[in-house]
Amino acid sequence: MRRAFVAAAALIAPLALLGGPAAATSHETSPSVSASVTSARAEHTARHPSTALPRGPVDVCNHTDLRPNLERGSQGRAVQQAQCYLNAAIGADLAEDGDFGRVTQNTTRFFQQCADITVDGRIGAQTWSFLAFWANRPDAPFDC
Repeated sequence: MRRAFVAAAALIAPLALLGGPAAATSHETSPSVSASVTSARAEHTARHPSTALPRGPVDVCNHTDLRPNLERGSQGRAVQQAQCYLNAAIGADLAEDGDFGRVTQNTTRFFQQCADITVDGRIGAQTWSFLAFWANRPDAPFDC
């Protein structure tokens, strides 16, 4: 344990010399870097107005950013998000009604089998990850 601490301290010390003590511990972007990124983005947009740079990844489904564990009987915006992802990922044609019923459960099982992940009909961390990835691929929906 002591070696790991000494090695970490050896890596942090040069960082502190470069930007002061805060440089080794701060994870925030400095104002000058933020200004550079903002001005570069503005310059790009001015030169190429039809290709404005996006602020971040664009999600095909925008019901919620929450990713709770879902199972039959779950309801709400997270279920709508999962149903939207299933529609986009495999062309499921589910009603995005926010009700995790039998049809959504069976479609989830089919997706899990298709993605070669644990097949349990529930949507947890692994299934959310695969759903988001598959649904947002440019070549979606996929045939299984």
